Amino acid sequence: MVNIGNDWDELLKPLFDSENYKKIREFLKSEYSSHTIYPSMYDIYNAFKETPYNSVKAVILGQDPYHEPGQAHGLCFSVKEGVDPPPSLVNIYKELQSDLGFKPPIGGDLTKWAKRGVLLLNTTLTVRRGQANSHKNCGWTEFTDGVIRILSSREKPMAFILWGANARSKKPLIAKRHLIIESAHPSPLSCYNGFFGSRPFSRTNEFLISCGEEPIDWNLNE
Repeated sequence: MVNIGNDWDELLKPLFDSENYKKIREFLKSEYSSHTIYPSMYDIYNAFKETPYNSVKAVILGQDPYHEPGQAHGLCFSVKEGVDPPPSLVNIYKELQSDLGFKPPIGGDLTKWAKRGVLLLNTTLTVRRGQANSHKNCGWTEFTDGVIRILSSREKPMAFILWGANARSKKPLIAKRHLIIESAHPSPLSCYNGFFGSRPFSRTNEFLISCGEEPIDWNLNE
């Protein structure tokens, strides 16, 4: 039984009780016992643990965890403290500085964002070492689609930040009352195709303020 420790527990119970999740669980038992899998099994649900459902102001959707040692810890685009920011995160920092003027932090741990209401959710929650997308077809997509529907059903509006084709494919799951910000992925291969200059951070805050909500403090140096 997965225990998140906040209001997600009741909301996610139908997903954890489903046949789909039983299939995921059996798959992960085999994978963790026979391969190196990221993140640690204790970190898989960190996005939910750090950002309770009723605290969510914005959702950033990633694809799957980083697949090199010491990086993934259950928050999309984030790496553990002391690990250099990967290229996509470096570009996120560049856009943050261009958009809001905040100097990029030295490290790549985005836990501060998570604690301030940014749900950092990958659409696939685990991966084999060195094999991107290796767990894409194990059932995680159905699970996280369920999570997106739960978020979308909330009356209090939030922003959904969709970077890249994988994240943008989730747009039909999101109700119109929420803000959808979509652009190219921040990876070096696509960042110049509309990611740079998209101003996702200021646009999210403008929307939250217009809804009578407190804006997000995106400054990772505080």
